[in-house]
Amino acid sequence: MFDIAWSEMAIIAAVALVVIGPKDLPRVLKTIGQMTAKARAMAREFQNSLDELAREAELESLKKDVEQAAGLDVANEIKAAVDPDGEMAKTIQATEAEMAAVAAPVSAAEPAAESLPVPEPANTPEPAPALEPETAPMPVAKTGTQA
Repeated sequence: MFDIAWSEMAIIAAVALVVIGPKDLPRVLKTIGQMTAKARAMAREFQNSLDELAREAELESLKKDVEQAAGLDVANEIKAAVDPDGEMAKTIQATEAEMAAVAAPVSAAEPAAESLPVPEPANTPEPAPALEPETAPMPVAKTGTQA
């Protein structure tokens, strides 16, 4: 944490022993340990608070992204990507109109399909009779043990 070597720790311990004295040294070390534990706990709590704020900020940005995606009209986005100036749609409409104009006179001139005579099927040869299976005796396998 403070990057103190063992030799430096030994010098600090020797000075503390001389200044504080052997009688009060354990109590001082215990107090320093408790203060260090409290400082670490406060640092941990502070770090957790910062992490929680970061998660909340992340959640807010995700929430905005989801709301933006929910309001997105996918069909219009695809149309805009495929045919941005609407030229394809105009061409398709013109082609459909031409096909409808050509198909209308033809269908009015032709009689309905229901009134057309149905041709008789041509003579088809009769299927050959099925062959009977041969009735040869089947060999029987012997089971069991011989005595």
